[in-house]
Amino acid sequence: MDAPKRRVYISLPKKYMAAFGENYELDHGVVIKDLNPYLNEGYLQAYFREWGTVTMCKITKEPSSEKANVMAYVRFSVEAEADRADWAGPHFIGGNEVKVRRVVSPKMEEDDADMVTTTAPNRPRPRRSMGLGYIFEDAQWLDDEMDEKKN
Repeated sequence: MDAPKRRVYISLPKKYMAAFGENYELDHGVVIKDLNPYLNEGYLQAYFREWGTVTMCKITKEPSSEKANVMAYVRFSVEAEADRADWAGPHFIGGNEVKVRRVVSPKMEEDDADMVTTTAPNRPRPRRSMGLGYIFEDAQWLDDEMDEKKN
């Protein structure tokens, strides 16, 4: 009976990651602790997209504890992107300051099937219009109505 293969997250000092990488193919990412329990994977992907290509995002919730323990793993396509995301801290995600820890993980075969890739956008997203901007541009129509009421 084979035990299910589970992903192992290893937090190492940067100087030991290269030596560890000589023996194993590694995935590079960050583990996020103390997350808001109402966040989803899409929100995390959008947040970490600023630092590179997010190839996987997984949120783990532990409902049995009194305090909602929510953790997430975000995997990047290359090592430098994960380093930039770690160094950019402190991170405030969903209104809370979270703990971000740089980790490596040996590559696993089944991860290729559920790989979700999001790339950094080339241009900023357009801002939504408030819809009332034209009213405040020229308030002359207010003066005209006031003059008509006086007469």
